[in-house]
Amino acid sequence: MKLIVPIALCLIVTSVLGQGDGSLIGAWESKDQNQTRVITCVPGFFSVAIFSVADKKFVGTYGGKYVAGDGELTETIEYDTQTPGNVGTEHKVKFKEGKNELILSGATEGMFKRVDDGTPGKLAGAWLITGRVQNDKTQQMTPGARRTMKIMSGTRFQWIAYNVETKEFFGTGGGTYTTVDGKYTENIEFFSRDASRVGASLTFDFSLPDGNWRHQGKSSKGDPLDEIWTQRKKLGI
Repeated sequence: MKLIVPIALCLIVTSVLGQGDGSLIGAWESKDQNQTRVITCVPGFFSVAIFSVADKKFVGTYGGKYVAGDGELTETIEYDTQTPGNVGTEHKVKFKEGKNELILSGATEGMFKRVDDGTPGKLAGAWLITGRVQNDKTQQMTPGARRTMKIMSGTRFQWIAYNVETKEFFGTGGGTYTTVDGKYTENIEFFSRDASRVGASLTFDFSLPDGNWRHQGKSSKGDPLDEIWTQRKKLGI
């Protein structure tokens, strides 16, 4: 499956990651007749997802880390469904910010609109799974090359499972979310493993003991789950 992204789109996608001062943190969206492209950007980490809601079709995703300064972005790719060989590589790009536009020198047309204002939600950030609870006992998990990450803006989420050493990609899904009165609700817009899940809403209990995310409920398959997630910045990964 090929991930076809216009050159101008690639430039603008890159420029969203280059600000570094938090003004472009959040979620951004571009739509045409066939596809939706969503950028989710949190401090230090980004993800790009391309999909069709109408067709319930997942097209592709890529993302990883970024560092920016003096008008130049350095991005390190951790997963890429189109070109796995890009995993582990760094790319440097010059960028410039327009008012509510994501542009790069030479790309004159803004292609994305902001779909949240960058205000952090209760779960905003990049999280890695670090534990599962069964029978009141926590099985600790130490993230290494094999990672399951959730990247969350104030209103959008994406989970990604991948391996940075083998360059394998295991799956992803995402959409919008809310957090109300201790309930975390996902509204699924794309799901790489099972298109029939698109359109579903799943509600979980959530809490933040010691700054970690306790995630309890049932999976998209109806299986019970009780997970612990930790912010990547806290883990230093």
